[in-house]
Amino acid sequence: MARAVILFGHGSRDPLWRLPMETVAARLRAQHPEVAVRCAYLELDAPDLATAAAEAVGAGADRITVVPMFLGTGRHAREDLPLLVRALEASHPGVAFLLQKPVGEDGRVLDLIARIALE
Repeated sequence: MARAVILFGHGSRDPLWRLPMETVAARLRAQHPEVAVRCAYLELDAPDLATAAAEAVGAGADRITVVPMFLGTGRHAREDLPLLVRALEASHPGVAFLLQKPVGEDGRVLDLIARIALE
């Protein structure tokens, strides 16, 4: 099975906003070259989730993990993103999609932020 990871963010008109997410993607690619890594955005930026998923499927991915790059679970992560993933499942019936919780709900991320705040 070929695996892909899509880092999913809100998007912004400011191109500097993308830098941290693209840095995470680059590090992930360097550490795991066997995994196809893409970034996708809800709005104000491209590609959108459907395009990034289609590119991954076109490259042979049959397992795609969607990682919401949000600190909290707001409306986009709670309502919009699950609908988008269900649409992907309908569009790509042979592909397994896994939607992770937002990164900000991971205790390891929260511990790291707390350590950084104390520096």
